[in-house]
Amino acid sequence: SVHGCAAACILAGLRKSRPHNIVFYRSFYYNNKKESCTVPDSRQGCAVKGSTGGTRMGTFNVSLKTLTDRVSMEVVYTPKELDQICVEIAEVNRPGLFLAGYYDYFDKLRLQIMGLAEMNFLSGLSPEKRYEALDQLFRQQPPAVIVCRSEELTPFPEMQELAQKHGVALLRSNETTCTLMGSLISVLNLELAPRITRHGVLVEVYGEGILILGDSGIGKSELAIELVKRGHRLVADDAVELRKVSNRQIMGTAPENIRHFIELRGIGIVNVARVYGVGAVKLSESLDLVVQLEAWDPTKNYQRTGLENEYYDILGVSIPSTSIPVSPGRNLAVVLETAAINNRQKKMGYNAARELLIRLGLDDKMD
Repeated sequence: SVHGCAAACILAGLRKSRPHNIVFYRSFYYNNKKESCTVPDSRQGCAVKGSTGGTRMGTFNVSLKTLTDRVSMEVVYTPKELDQICVEIAEVNRPGLFLAGYYDYFDKLRLQIMGLAEMNFLSGLSPEKRYEALDQLFRQQPPAVIVCRSEELTPFPEMQELAQKHGVALLRSNETTCTLMGSLISVLNLELAPRITRHGVLVEVYGEGILILGDSGIGKSELAIELVKRGHRLVADDAVELRKVSNRQIMGTAPENIRHFIELRGIGIVNVARVYGVGAVKLSESLDLVVQLEAWDPTKNYQRTGLENEYYDILGVSIPSTSIPVSPGRNLAVVLETAAINNRQKKMGYNAARELLIRLGLDDKMD
């Protein structure tokens, strides 16, 4: 983005002459070829792939109210309540090139971040040129225009005038540009992430997020409550919402309406946070291990050494997995605690089965 701002200043003298009534209503220009999103309703899922890298993530969105609550920002002007203004893609943009007159590849659905370079560039323009450049930006009607470094930079009077004219939210933040962009992208990636719901239980055991799967009635909730009594934490029971926040990370949480509740057959519904205290629950957890509980099958060969790695695919991310047979007398809570510690050791580069083979002089069998 720093290079983009520098390029904006270079392009100032090479501004293309374009009609003043350009409106990029969900349209993107790829090498001067216009491609438009085919879904007219802004709340429907739509993916436009190309050089902009912008992808609408299904029907999910996040309100500006949520962003201002979780990221350090304050309102300069808003045309309506912040909870009625939604952001639908996780990317943000610094509009240096656009302000300099290069309109190709501009994505109007992104939050527009005005940093030190953009504001200094605008301050060097004549009032007429500055108004024209800002008018082109605000007429695209992005979700919001955000001015960083509020202690150093003050929004131009034209910005508030044009925000009111075109109905665009104008915000400001005291954070530096890079810090603000990082915070916004982090929140947007989480809130707009692709997600699925799985029937199971999610617990945190020794810092490891463990998703417990298995047939109904096999004992997932009973195992979770035993782990809670042993000092671990419940994240979700029965319905686990899994979000792909990056190409390598899955975050799990509980739907808000059933958060902290657990169902125990023969007892009923229990509020874990009320019974065991708030230290027994957690809002979300990164998924590190999938444990599949299944009834003991004497004809099946279960994992005995741990040399073979098994994985469970969730939204294209491979999560380490193991199957644990359930039979009377097995202390599954202790088994799961051991699985959590063993998985953490493997991530740190230690494998007990490999060490044993090396001690036995059988390390050539590991291949």
